[in-house]
Amino acid sequence: MTAPVPRVVVVTRASELEALLARHGTRGQASFFLERRGQTLAELEVRHGLREAALAAVSRAIPLSWRRVRLDRADLSRFVFEPDDLVVAVGQDGLVANAAKYLSGQPVVGVNPDPARYDGVLVPHRPEAVAPLLHAAAAGRAELELRTLAEARLDDGQRLLALNEVFAGHRSHQSARYRLAFDGREERQSSSGVIVSTGTGATSWARSINGERARPLDLPAPTARALAFFVREPFPSVATGTSLDGAVLPEGRALELTSEMNEGGVLFADGIEEDRLDFPFGARVAIGAAAETLRLVRGA
Repeated sequence: MTAPVPRVVVVTRASELEALLARHGTRGQASFFLERRGQTLAELEVRHGLREAALAAVSRAIPLSWRRVRLDRADLSRFVFEPDDLVVAVGQDGLVANAAKYLSGQPVVGVNPDPARYDGVLVPHRPEAVAPLLHAAAAGRAELELRTLAEARLDDGQRLLALNEVFAGHRSHQSARYRLAFDGREERQSSSGVIVSTGTGATSWARSINGERARPLDLPAPTARALAFFVREPFPSVATGTSLDGAVLPEGRALELTSEMNEGGVLFADGIEEDRLDFPFGARVAIGAAAETLRLVRGA
């Protein structure tokens, strides 16, 4: 039986230049907008050129006999991935996080088009390295790094996945009110929200939060099955406490929250507020490590 022809899904997002042109309609209008503010299009054009050059290099790396799809980040939620797809994310690290929750084990090659601007934690590869990585992934011999995802599961069965972190709180700047339960203890709280981070998230938002703590947590490694939670700015009052403000969640353990928000309660993943579940008064959520993992290609 003939093996199926591999399909490569190249995931990207609009560049800053493309977004600006979409908003203003023409290059002239976009340039006028920036020049009135002491800026020019030049830097955006350089960044756009680097992204386009990386995409061109990735395209050349895909064998002509293979199938290929180019997918914008905005269309991820509507796209149907095939089980044997090979995914190439071209852009900043967050693009891999955006794609991870829609995958079910497909290997991901992260390509960094601009190492001077992007850390490359999840997009470690230069464009010219893509060809051998794709062939190795297609043959099932690529070096893979398994990254843990967090899962938020509501008591009605709805679930949300995140590669970096899950946020639970109010969708505006109002205080979030809820009951938090962990390690046999429960506390009613009012805060700016709760963050539950994976080891991957320990290099992003969670790192910033942890750095501001009087007693920083020992955050989990990127491949660990443990998570960590942080309560942002808990407020002490006659009805709310601050004793459960953060801890590491060992593998197999979950943080439980019960919403006490009459309106505006939400759960969202990886900093994208559109990717959310409603969290109304009385709803309960358990947040722990997901069964799914991101399979990040590290080498051939």
